[in-house]
Amino acid sequence: ERVCIITTDGRNLVGVLASYDNTTNLVLKNTVERVIRSVDEGEPSAEVPLGLYIIRGENVCLVGLVDEALDTSINWTEVKGAPIGTTKH
Repeated sequence: ERVCIITTDGRNLVGVLASYDNTTNLVLKNTVERVIRSVDEGEPSAEVPLGLYIIRGENVCLVGLVDEALDTSINWTEVKGAPIGTTKH
């Protein structure tokens, strides 16, 4: 399944869930990081290819399934938004 991961430092990662364990360590295939820029920035948003990617369980904040039809209909370079921020401890 293709999933979207939000990390505790506010990163947005999308990829195919290849493996996981009981401490929420995740392995993703075909991973991309979606870097969403604010309206004030002149640069467009970007999808940075990462390939095979491991995320430690302590860094996982949210895991959700991706709606494939909706996801492919969005031009992610045109999306603008505010940063999510980090998790407060």
